[in-house]
Amino acid sequence: MKWKQFLEEQMLGILKEAKAGAVVTKLCRRHRLSSATYSVWKAKFGGSEVTDAKRLRALEENARLERLLADAMLDNAGLKDLLSHINRQPG
Repeated sequence: MKWKQFLEEQMLGILKEAKAGAVVTKLCRRHRLSSATYSVWKAKFGGSEVTDAKRLRALEENARLERLLADAMLDNAGLKDLLSHINRQPG
C-alpha cells in the first residue's frame, strides 16, 4: 500500500504494535508496507498519540493555507502596482 492510503490513526496503531513487541518484519508484511516506510513513520510519529498526529496534520494544513494566502496577497499587490503605473502614464 502507498503511504497516503493509511490514516494517521492506522500508522500509530502499527507503531504501537511494534512497540508492544511485535516483530517489525512480520508486522510490515502483514500490513503490506516496506521496512523503509515503517522507518519513516517511526521517525515522524515515534512518540506521538492520535491527537498529536491530528494536530500535526492541522498545522501542516495551516502552513499550506498561509503560503497560499501570502502568494495571493503578493499577486494582488503586484497587480495594484501595475495598475497604478498604467494609470499614471499619459494616454
